[in-house]
Amino acid sequence: MNFCNELTIALSQIASPEDAISMRAYMKENFHYLGVKTEARRHVLKELIAIHVDEVKSNYRTITLELFQQPYRELHQCGIDLLLQFSKKDWQESDNVLLEQLLLTNSWWDSVDTLAKYGVGAYLVKFPEKKHSLIENFSNSDSMWLQRTAIIFQLGYKSKTDFDLLKAECLKHSQSNEFFIQKAIGWALREYGAVNPNGVIEFVNTASFKPLSRKEALRKLIK
Repeated sequence: MNFCNELTIALSQIASPEDAISMRAYMKENFHYLGVKTEARRHVLKELIAIHVDEVKSNYRTITLELFQQPYRELHQCGIDLLLQFSKKDWQESDNVLLEQLLLTNSWWDSVDTLAKYGVGAYLVKFPEKKHSLIENFSNSDSMWLQRTAIIFQLGYKSKTDFDLLKAECLKHSQSNEFFIQKAIGWALREYGAVNPNGVIEFVNTASFKPLSRKEALRKLIK
């Protein structure tokens, strides 16, 4: 029995069909759910990793990809947790390919936002020389989720944010009609506004943003 099968069985044993219904509804019926909440899911994953630690540590990238191909959202989320746990001190230059594949597989805001901030964001801290080429590739993609990633990947950077790059990405997509792009612009600017409020306010007031982006960007900056 491989790790993914064992994980599926372990999660199924504690699943709640009632919770699965509400979880599917919350995610707009985009995914199937077993019905396992976050804390319980992570507990099961932690226990199985402890049992199979050598196997998982050696093959976590492959296991993550396999989990992303499974039908249940909890398994996709386990894949993300697994990747972020083991890659923290092990990012390889070629992992940009893995991250893009994951961002484009069973994409929705919950997986994309986590992978953007803690995956792409962390990867580019280790390989800053790849920042402009990777973000340009994502930004020019036809995928709305890659475009969103290009806007929000710096969410954890705070004072180390490349504000010029953030402004360029926000302006580039400022007229998008996609809800998730408009929200991403506002979110990224609002977060950076915590360390540079005057810079963000000035930028938003001089740029032409959709109302949602503007509202979200200034929500905590202007009382």
